[in-house]
Amino acid sequence: MQNRIEAIDQYRGIAIILMVLANYLFDVTTIPGWLKHAPDIGLTVIDLIAPFFIFAIGLTYGASYRARIEKDGLGRTLGHFLRRWLALIGIGAIISAGEVLVGKNASPISWGVLQAIGVAGILTLLVIGVPPLWRALIGLGVLAAYQLLLNDLWLATVLHSEHGGLEGAVAWSGMLILSTVIADVWKKSRVSEVGVAWPSVVALAMGLVLSIVAPISKNRVSASYVLVSLGASGLLFAAVLLVSNRLRLRPSFLRWWGINPLLLYIMHYLLLALVVLPDASWWHVQASIPLVVAQAAVIIAILSVAAWLLSRRERPFSL
Repeated sequence: MQNRIEAIDQYRGIAIILMVLANYLFDVTTIPGWLKHAPDIGLTVIDLIAPFFIFAIGLTYGASYRARIEKDGLGRTLGHFLRRWLALIGIGAIISAGEVLVGKNASPISWGVLQAIGVAGILTLLVIGVPPLWRALIGLGVLAAYQLLLNDLWLATVLHSEHGGLEGAVAWSGMLILSTVIADVWKKSRVSEVGVAWPSVVALAMGLVLSIVAPISKNRVSASYVLVSLGASGLLFAAVLLVSNRLRLRPSFLRWWGINPLLLYIMHYLLLALVVLPDASWWHVQASIPLVVAQAAVIIAILSVAAWLLSRRERPFSL
């Protein structure tokens, strides 16, 4: 596992752990509202978790693309990334079909986070070779176009779709494109934390200003939400860099989780089935806080052991 950047693995580890916990808590009624997704307009900490994961993808997208171009050429590189994103969409579709099958999702057509990431990855592939400044302008243009279409045509469809559905994937692609720009700024910066922090603050400020006319809403995947969550994601990564580079604190626990996040994400659904499927409300939906803490701790512990075992492999799993 050479040439891995530990801070990225640690950040990715934080993102996947939070995603597992958010999915576990989704149906638990005893959990306070600030640990749930905002019903529409508004922002909670849970609304930031999917953006954390998309930002993590953006941190490595450009470098991986350029390295593969140098090694395999343009045609094979485009084919590799296209297959990767299509595979992610396929895995997401299987997971969504399983949710419908077990009754966790009443909609016959379910759209999950992996499908959103897969479509965003394909759209970003179209511009990943463009210089960072132009890529930033394209990303902002994508968000502007999405917001206009959302206001005029897409709002009802987006609100009735998980993660905004196929239309919402346009906004997620804007976030991924802008994440790759922040990654490029970071790589060229003399002080890495500052190189991540300043464009993240700019994105956060733009989102807050835009929220005056386009409310922050994860359900709508509004442009203001994308920019605010992009800024928050970057600031979290800047904090990870600061702790890792300056304080020399590099928790192996987080790194284990960050090496094989997709496998752990798939595995966590198998563990959630043990909690969600039994027909007893006291066991999950109306579980007491001590039971919720115990169940979450067991899930994290089992996946942590799996993460440690997977991290010992010579090569991490990748699509």
